[in-house]
Amino acid sequence: MKNGFKRLSKFPVFLLLFALVICFGVTPASAASQKLTNDVFWKDTAGNPIYSQGGGVLKVGNTYYWYGVKYNGAVTYYNNPTSLNSDSSFNAITCYSSTDLVHWKFEGNVVTAATDGSTWDADWIGRVGVAYNSNTQKYVLVTQYQGPNGKGTAFATSSTPTGTFTYNSLQPIITNVINERTGDQSVFIDDDGKAYLVYSNRAGRANIYISALRPSDYLNVEPATQILNVPAGREGNAMFKYNGVYYVCGSELHGWNASKTYCISSTNIYGPYSSEFVMGNTDKDFSHVTQTGLFVSVQGTSGTTILFGGDRWSNLAGNGIGYNQWMPLSFNGTTPSMNSLSEFNLDAAAGTWSVGSGNNYALNPSYEADRVAQNSLAGWTTWTNATTNPNANALGGHSGRWSAKQSGTAAYSATRYQDLTNLPNGTYTLKAWVKSSGGQSTAYIYVSNYGGSELRYNVNSAISSWTQITIPNINVTNGKARIALYSVANAGNWVNVDDWSLVKN
Repeated sequence: MKNGFKRLSKFPVFLLLFALVICFGVTPASAASQKLTNDVFWKDTAGNPIYSQGGGVLKVGNTYYWYGVKYNGAVTYYNNPTSLNSDSSFNAITCYSSTDLVHWKFEGNVVTAATDGSTWDADWIGRVGVAYNSNTQKYVLVTQYQGPNGKGTAFATSSTPTGTFTYNSLQPIITNVINERTGDQSVFIDDDGKAYLVYSNRAGRANIYISALRPSDYLNVEPATQILNVPAGREGNAMFKYNGVYYVCGSELHGWNASKTYCISSTNIYGPYSSEFVMGNTDKDFSHVTQTGLFVSVQGTSGTTILFGGDRWSNLAGNGIGYNQWMPLSFNGTTPSMNSLSEFNLDAAAGTWSVGSGNNYALNPSYEADRVAQNSLAGWTTWTNATTNPNANALGGHSGRWSAKQSGTAAYSATRYQDLTNLPNGTYTLKAWVKSSGGQSTAYIYVSNYGGSELRYNVNSAISSWTQITIPNINVTNGKARIALYSVANAGNWVNVDDWSLVKN
């Protein structure tokens, strides 16, 4: 052993490192980073589905506590994700804990629905946030409430972050607010520990407000300061702070459906705020098919990452798989942009992130962003040579509710394509799920503009059930690519495509 050590110590260092790489492999993510995967139903550390919608995250020490609502319809949709339901009945407010923001332990139901006409016998509970009040040494839960006790903002308290939270009071009116109550709301905690409520007014939601929670105990919403008026209205209102700038963001009024993310910013929490702008990269897939839900500031030893927590109300809108979609933000100066990723690595201790090796670079790949039947689809461009546009989306997807379709009552030629930019150079594989009537003179999936010759997969033969096609060995050398479906077809011909995937090998 001694002689062996001497021989090893004389081995050139770079060759030793090379040998270790060959033996053990390497990954671009640090040892402390964890892979976060979107477009699936998340599960807790016990393997059970995570039910947390319309909630917020509170950090206590090195532990993050995530509070949200479990609706009965969420359970139904998880068990049958092809069947839309409208069951928004309240089941519980849940609490999960994590130190890495990826692996979540179920701590329990901190509020449970009652059926005896008591306090939590609610018609609706939603938009939950929790803050710690140092004066009372209580954790205060703030939520919207409608039920036998009335309507308004409800408060509950607990001595620990994991509850159970005991009902305290209901505030039916907030001073200075049109319609007197909140629309969508969320709790924001500033760097100094002070807690605020960010919200819109109840009806119309054209006005956005900031209110402090009463400093002595957080059991009252103080008079409102209006920071925005937008006639079209906003919902899913949430706030974050980055490099001394406050950002308030929300979504369009689409019910339970996905939306671009709209933001305003200010260096003072009460304003004045900037003109409203659309957060970068949220238009092509409507914020990764979500509605604004929450933000998490991940402060670490190497930087700070702001996570956008989007609610995908798939149980109530049928817009895809999964309830929670989290994405990291990037900043160009003070301008935020969303990184719409299906997979990324997060190092919560360092406060850093990186794109996951299995990330799907196609945007709106399952056509769930658009909410309704139409011809122009988010993130995709269409070309057609026909009297009517044969490009559309259609109910009945491979996953979720929607797929894209090319068909016509007369002969046509048509293309639907997506131009992807800022791709890391390297070798990729393109996959898509297709069905086809067959009979077209030409119909194929293709990839082009990547620095090499166009690659195709023909789909002009009959494909009666959903079938996945693959185009491998796409050597991207110029940081971009076009993915597309092209048809030259006869009247009555059709091709459906769904669930695109462009992944770097």
